[in-house]
Amino acid sequence: MQRTLYLVAGARPNFMKIAPIVRALHSHQMLTYRIIHTGQHYDPEMNTVFFEELGIPQPDIFMGVGGGTHAQQTAKIMTAFEAYCQKAIPDAVLVVGDVNSTLACSIVAKKLQIPVAHVEAGLRSGDMRMPEEINRLVTDSISDWFFVTEPSGMHHLQHEGKPDSTIFNVGHVMVDNLLFQVEKLAHMNTDDLATSPFKTKHTDTGKRYGVVTLHRPSNVDNETTFTQISLALKTIARELPLIFPVHPRTRQYLDKYAIDLGPNITLIGPQAYMSFLHLWKDAAVVLTDSGGLQEETTALGVPCITIRENTERPITVEAGSNTLAGTDPDVIVHETLKILHNPHRVCHRPELWDGKAAERIVAILAEKLTESPAKGK
Repeated sequence: MQRTLYLVAGARPNFMKIAPIVRALHSHQMLTYRIIHTGQHYDPEMNTVFFEELGIPQPDIFMGVGGGTHAQQTAKIMTAFEAYCQKAIPDAVLVVGDVNSTLACSIVAKKLQIPVAHVEAGLRSGDMRMPEEINRLVTDSISDWFFVTEPSGMHHLQHEGKPDSTIFNVGHVMVDNLLFQVEKLAHMNTDDLATSPFKTKHTDTGKRYGVVTLHRPSNVDNETTFTQISLALKTIARELPLIFPVHPRTRQYLDKYAIDLGPNITLIGPQAYMSFLHLWKDAAVVLTDSGGLQEETTALGVPCITIRENTERPITVEAGSNTLAGTDPDVIVHETLKILHNPHRVCHRPELWDGKAAERIVAILAEKLTESPAKGK
């Protein structure tokens, strides 16, 4: 008898993580699935083409919970997801990452006695000012199965008392998706991608460029911190032209604080996945505060400067591709110039980041779910 998984996603990056799992499930005889989109974030780029690019169908359910405070949004997701689960109880709920949807749906499932599988479990920054850190801790405190991306995740979960039999180092589904999309990009006409004019202008003349992304509240909400980071970017841009796809909240604070990034930093709007991948995969350096981009640059060996005081993804630093620079402008400039003047750094792709994490996850879930009776049967 088939077992049913509910795959929960709340924002565009979540779909990047469940896409490889969906593709792995397509050929599995014992498991079926439903894609649950909570609507935590509304993204106009998430159209039919977006899901076709990922190689997955449109979500089965769109809850459309929208924004609000953390408490409001979490409550709306919990109420909507509970009502859906009570109509049709799944055999397990799979959540990914560390957004509010991850937390909310885990709590609902656990209280309904539905097993919870957490993909990207065990990551810890140690920074309780980050909403994501709270979401990770609570989700992992009630999950049944933990699929981790790196050894640090194993160690954190073991330290927190999770049985070894529930923790699985499977690799990274985000890297599965990245390698899938890189292969597609290699066989497509990229002329129509929004980032192509900038990239062509620089690479055709043999020049290099850098890519910037910033969105964390600790970096962009505070005027002093954002101004310091901006000064560092302007200094770097004197030597290396930078392109900066600006997150909406970042744009808001750029305007509020009247920050001028100068003529050598090109500002563009948020990019579709393929357009952004086309841009950053050939950059001389990426400067970011994104957790996901730290990992993706590591997978492709692109030098990364992380503008944060901590990282929940230490394997990216250990692999040699990522430098944790903090927010001191002198350190950011120093570490970036060190990369530009010595571009041949030794780095490696972490073990199991081979594009097969989703296959491992599906195989483990199939084994675990067949050990117990099907729900509602």
